[in-house]
Amino acid sequence: MSTVLTQLSWSNHLCIMSGCKSAEEREFYMRLAIKERYSFRQLERQMDSGYYERYMLSKSKLLPEPLQSKENPFLDHYVVEFLAFHENDFRKALVKGMKDFILELGKDFTFVGEEYPIQVGGEDYRIDLLFYHRSLCCLVAMELKVGKFKLEYVSKMDFYLEGLDRQVKKPEENPSVGLLLCASKNDEVVEYAMSRTLSPMMVSQYQLQLPDKAVLSRKLQELASLPELVAPSDG
Repeated sequence: MSTVLTQLSWSNHLCIMSGCKSAEEREFYMRLAIKERYSFRQLERQMDSGYYERYMLSKSKLLPEPLQSKENPFLDHYVVEFLAFHENDFRKALVKGMKDFILELGKDFTFVGEEYPIQVGGEDYRIDLLFYHRSLCCLVAMELKVGKFKLEYVSKMDFYLEGLDRQVKKPEENPSVGLLLCASKNDEVVEYAMSRTLSPMMVSQYQLQLPDKAVLSRKLQELASLPELVAPSDG
């Protein structure tokens, strides 16, 4: 821990010491701030958004095969409070605020492009946002939905991932991963919808306002598997 402390700026150290309620939470933010090289404002934002609680709640969900040996970088709940958009401009708003969005996603995500084209059967299709994840060594296709999760989103993402794997993925890379980012979702419906798909895919929810950290803390305490969840390493 002494080695970790020497890698933190004094302002970040004070922010963590004054804003965390437990030793586990303090160590989590220390290692995260070092790993992601957060400025004071970036660290403060992550703490205000309940990043620790959201991260730990997401750890109960495994990555799809064949990536389960990797640390899961995806959250079940994203906060995009920096956005101001009309219903038809969600993608444009995220691209405009990409610097803030990458902070929320994690700096291992590298932005490849918006409305990324793939062609199948002589017809053109476009993926809302395409990223590359450095640690997972795979492409990440992201589809943005301003409403609740719908069953048909899964088959569409299946199609996009197949196109990426056949046309874009390099031989040494892992299979492409899909992330459906919806305004709301019913976890039971999502489970049923994805129970027979073989594609590595996840469904997450976004929120336009900072969450209530007390609610997140209560949810975290309810997890029976809490002792098994670990903070990200600084390696």
